[in-house]
Amino acid sequence: MLKIIHMKVNGKEQELAVDDRESLLDTLRNRLGLTSVKKGCEVGECGACTVLVDGEAIDSCIYLTMWADGKSIMTVEGLKGPNGELSPIQKAFIEEAAVQCGFCTPGLIMSAVEIVGTGKKYNREELRKLISGHLCRCTGYEKILNAMERIVDEVYRVSHQE
Repeated sequence: MLKIIHMKVNGKEQELAVDDRESLLDTLRNRLGLTSVKKGCEVGECGACTVLVDGEAIDSCIYLTMWADGKSIMTVEGLKGPNGELSPIQKAFIEEAAVQCGFCTPGLIMSAVEIVGTGKKYNREELRKLISGHLCRCTGYEKILNAMERIVDEVYRVSHQE
């Protein structure tokens, strides 16, 4: 059964007729062409499909599109600046060499956006726990944690200056 929904995706209003069984992953990737949203496990265990829904990181493979009605969705494509420049989080991942094959990277970046958005300072072990829902087969997570630690520290330092 089709239902008309309205949602904001990366700042742009969208009106779509969606099947009530359609995942947000399929809508974003296949219908809206947002290829940063990766299809990995399809059961919410790998984190490759992580997007933000009203600022909260979710696994879009197990989130129905109809639940997104009236909500704001952000993917990696929504992080770019007005002139196409990368976000500070994306820059940190590149500068810390936290990207290898890149399959898990968009999901990790979206989780980093949520983590940074809390305004809290996390230590390395806390960050490790916060990203425990992400699987990366290429790394030992050290460079990913370096990037996340760096951006969390930078944002915390800036937000707590007098």
